Amino acid sequence: MAVEVSVREICGELEITALEPGSGSISFQTPEISRPGLQFTGFYEKFSPKRVQLIGNAEMYYLYSLTPEQLADRMERFMGLHVPCIVCARGNKPPEILLEKARHYGVPVFITNRTTDRVGHEISSFIQKKLARRILLHGELMDIYGTGVLIRGESGLGKSETALELIKRGHRLIADDAVEVKRISSDTLVGCAPELIRYYMELRGIGVINVRHLYGMGAVKPETNIDLVVSMEPWEDGKAYDRLGLTNETASFLGVSLPQVTIPVRPGRNLAVIMELAAMNNRQKKMGYNAAEALTAEHDRAIDLGLL
Repeated sequence: MAVEVSVREICGELEITALEPGSGSISFQTPEISRPGLQFTGFYEKFSPKRVQLIGNAEMYYLYSLTPEQLADRMERFMGLHVPCIVCARGNKPPEILLEKARHYGVPVFITNRTTDRVGHEISSFIQKKLARRILLHGELMDIYGTGVLIRGESGLGKSETALELIKRGHRLIADDAVEVKRISSDTLVGCAPELIRYYMELRGIGVINVRHLYGMGAVKPETNIDLVVSMEPWEDGKAYDRLGLTNETASFLGVSLPQVTIPVRPGRNLAVIMELAAMNNRQKKMGYNAAEALTAEHDRAIDLGLL
């Protein structure tokens, strides 16, 4: 799998400067980073030209120690492998011969003042998100007390209205109606809104509103990890709903399982407060305390002592 990213987007997202733009875009196939010190000496065994090439202090000092003829020969072979791009860390400007060979082979060259380790981590994370498997889901994505809550349910149940009430209570909107979900690791899902509808919300009877313009930057967030799924469903009389919380429901997306709670909906229920409670309760469980299990343990202890 490969993803095409423009040089302009890379410069904007990572806040780095392009010394040579190459063809104007880069095809990434792996988030892994290479430090090409050995390759500059001529050793190419087990070298992967598909990785981003990161040049730090040691590699740059070595390049400047070479004669112009040696440098031209090393760069000719290196650039001829058509690496995705070269990033120079710590503000080290590369030799002019390197830039000339990069221009000839269409290899983008970037420079940044950040440390080698830091920029390497940022580039790897950036590419990993671009390469991540993704799906588009119907629902709302909110940041509630720092917990990413994906609200799902059939149309007409009041998901957008609940999200709006949560925004008024100080929480943040990530996506309304359409949520783009990406798997960035074996156990982590990140959600965001499609670029075209980011920060917009549609409400029946009102129409489309821009949440960022109405409520300010504090009411929105570009993306968040998804920690909890809340499934809204119409209330059914006679149906047995979980009243203790001992049942651990899960929902699975892209092979990642997430905790889920099911909220029955009927007139008079304050859904925004229930969403806040679900988020706080999920965080409490992650910290090792389960109120339902604690109550059950107290009940069993009382029976053992003959108090019940």
